[in-house]
Amino acid sequence: MTQSETAFTTQTTEAIPEVALDWHRRGAGAVLATVVETWGSAPRRAGSLMAVSGQGDIAGSVSGGCVEGAVVAESQDLLAAERPEAKLLEFGVSDENAFAVGLACGGTIRILLTPVGSVLPAGLLEELVAARAARRAVGLLSDLDSGQHSLVGPESYPERFAADRSGWIETGSRCVLTLHNPPARLAVVGAVHIAQALVPMARLAGFDVSLIDPRGAFASETRFPGERIRDDWPDEALADHGLDAHTAVVTLTHDPKLDDPALLAALRSDAFYVGALGSTRTHARRVERLAAAGLDAAQIARLHAPVGLDIGAQGPAEIAVSILAELVSALRAPA
Repeated sequence: MTQSETAFTTQTTEAIPEVALDWHRRGAGAVLATVVETWGSAPRRAGSLMAVSGQGDIAGSVSGGCVEGAVVAESQDLLAAERPEAKLLEFGVSDENAFAVGLACGGTIRILLTPVGSVLPAGLLEELVAARAARRAVGLLSDLDSGQHSLVGPESYPERFAADRSGWIETGSRCVLTLHNPPARLAVVGAVHIAQALVPMARLAGFDVSLIDPRGAFASETRFPGERIRDDWPDEALADHGLDAHTAVVTLTHDPKLDDPALLAALRSDAFYVGALGSTRTHARRVERLAAAGLDAAQIARLHAPVGLDIGAQGPAEIAVSILAELVSALRAPA
């Protein structure tokens, strides 16, 4: 394994454009491989990325392991060509061979290979990487007929961005839209028993999780080994954390002095989900306090309380499951 591949696999498992740009800048050559279409049980959805260097280093994946070797070989051929060009590959796996390569049954995928520099302008890739660093939703629109590439925002394809659905776009020519929505974040206010279950569950589901609690008795290494806990007051921590349309906030302290400032900040923001622990009676009193603090009815109506789906959950772990399920439902809901 090369130094570049090691750095990628141990630090940034989804930083594929960044890795490709780094390889290109260092003269190693780079191809971006993008899943543009899938059928059957293909294990990687449209928009999944893999970067391939001229030395055969790889970052990311485009399947369950069944076609990566062929993608690497095709990518290196493109980089070695006098006039590199984009190439669309199609792979199919039969039912008999599917299980061995990680598919439940036969499937087919199409993968677009785009050499960086010669086909995908390095300057455009730099803009894409900058947008990702700024947590700004952006899409790479690639016209396979004209060879043109451009960056577009959510206003161009609002439904596709809301559903986080990359793939073919109907424009009169063969166009592929690869979405780069910011990773979903979750701010958990309250280092309580439910948080002990929710934080690792949310991370497994792909959320970037922050835990906030100024109370030393709760926010301890013993209760959350290896976890970095922000000990700021919740509204101050959230202001520093940032609240955008790809951020969720859940308050679990059951203490209005801590929960309410966080809820006021979250409900005035673009956060896609705001939830608060507590009974129906507790929530009624909370609504009165939020209204008295200046929130209008529409803002208060955004609050999910009692937090989580009603699945009859008992105990911290089951409550955490109900919260995470509601979070994912809110994240994937169409605009």
